Amino acid sequence: MESDQHAISIIAEQEQLANARGNWERTWEEIAHRILPNYATQFWNRNRTPQSDGTQRLHEMVDSTGALALDRFSAAMDSMLTPRNSVWHSLVPSDHVLKRHREVRIWFEDLTRLLFAQRYAPTANFSSQKHEDYLMLGAFGTSCLFIDALQARIERGLRYRAIHIGQCFFTENHQGLIDTNYRKFPLTAQQAVTQFGREAVPDSIAKQAENPKQWGNIHYFVHKVAPRQDYDPERKDVQGMAFESLYVSVTGKQVVRAGGYHTFPYAISRYVTTPGELYGRSPAMLALPTIKSLNEMKKTMLKQGHRSVDPVLLAHDDASADNFSLRPGALNAGGVNADGKALVHALPVGNLAIGDKLMEGERVTINDFFLVSLFQILVETPQMTATEVVERAREKGALLAPTMGRQQSESLGPMIDREIDLLTQLQLIPPMPQILVEARGEYTIQYDSPLSRMARAEETAGLMRVVDYLKDVVSVTQNPEPLDHFDWDTIVPEMSDNQAVPMRWRKSLADVQALRASRAKQAEQQQMLDAAPAGAAMMKTLMPKQPQGMA
Repeated sequence: MESDQHAISIIAEQEQLANARGNWERTWEEIAHRILPNYATQFWNRNRTPQSDGTQRLHEMVDSTGALALDRFSAAMDSMLTPRNSVWHSLVPSDHVLKRHREVRIWFEDLTRLLFAQRYAPTANFSSQKHEDYLMLGAFGTSCLFIDALQARIERGLRYRAIHIGQCFFTENHQGLIDTNYRKFPLTAQQAVTQFGREAVPDSIAKQAENPKQWGNIHYFVHKVAPRQDYDPERKDVQGMAFESLYVSVTGKQVVRAGGYHTFPYAISRYVTTPGELYGRSPAMLALPTIKSLNEMKKTMLKQGHRSVDPVLLAHDDASADNFSLRPGALNAGGVNADGKALVHALPVGNLAIGDKLMEGERVTINDFFLVSLFQILVETPQMTATEVVERAREKGALLAPTMGRQQSESLGPMIDREIDLLTQLQLIPPMPQILVEARGEYTIQYDSPLSRMARAEETAGLMRVVDYLKDVVSVTQNPEPLDHFDWDTIVPEMSDNQAVPMRWRKSLADVQALRASRAKQAEQQQMLDAAPAGAAMMKTLMPKQPQGMA
């Protein structure tokens, strides 16, 4: 076990990172109160214990437009990047020659199916945690997902957990890649003993865990994951792991667990970053002034609406309002004069329609910030031709690629690498084909999500535009030769790849050529059969006629 001095150093490093992001946390707190209340009051740099007792924190969220837009943003991200009902990525060999090798392609398809089976297993909890991850991304601009092996005695598999950004303090390396994370999190005394063991935790925590009146006391721990300085890939112990892992108890300033990881276990992503800034900026940050304005408008509209429904009454003198009753069916004497003119009037409340129009404009702006309007493009115009759908998808993909594409490199890519590493350690991956072993098993991730297909729709859209044009040319000229310029044996397989058609559903090139040869042979035989009657008739006419009466 590491010395106490090492623990003191780790705690100091975490506190230094916490102090450096005070401005971020103030902004996050402001956002959380207005669109994600359950995350409010949970940022560590405010030097207070986070509230996790179910307290309602809705007093600053007057209008729910921002919260609804954030939820739709998360749902749209999930459907565009990680849709549960489809295979949104595949694995292919990095070697271009091996990509044509059927056995290798089928092995990678089996590995892809294994990944999805483990990822969406009930015990993995991927779907709910990824939804939380997208919520944090839309609200705070930075999200964190922890991927680890399932801690179960019998079942083997993966486990996912979305980590509150308030707990994560990370740094980048010289290439701008996040490779170090300090996570500060609370545990009760009993939880600490269960996780780390009675002998590992400080004596004060161990004694509290034995006392039923104190085992719920909260203590804080820091989990540091960073590149190992003494890394030796030839070693089989923790020194052979690329990342060191240290759990430190703030109480007692003591290292309670030391270990390591072969791959970085935290998938940390940013929505968009400004040069020189470590944390990401979110749609909610851009929409915050509009959300604040909308909240104030809503307050005014509620006041005026209340006055409109339950109006303030104006009377010409005090006497007429002394016994004035607002009960249904009440009779109020003195409310009108002898000529029937009303002596009591309602206070004018302004033009509510104008206020409502102003609020609707602000709501549209907020939805634009969270890309809600963009995601509605295909939904609102369902009656389109196939070419129009491809064109619209291409335009949509071009607009989404700069921001959403980053999630593939910072979140999904590292997550998939981590999953494969864990499944390898758990010995759940099938044996590689020998030819792939010789290639060291190198692979490439191909994203087949709706967003990825939109990004790749440019080629398909261009082909369909040209083919649509050539169809008219062929129809007019009755000459199919313009279509001969296309190599359909290359186009069809690549379009199938772009549209995520499984390899096992498709024939190999040899099978396609054999089918064509068989079809050509059948056509030739049919042509011979069709020509046989005509040939027989011709032969009959050419044969010399026999003289009558001759045998």
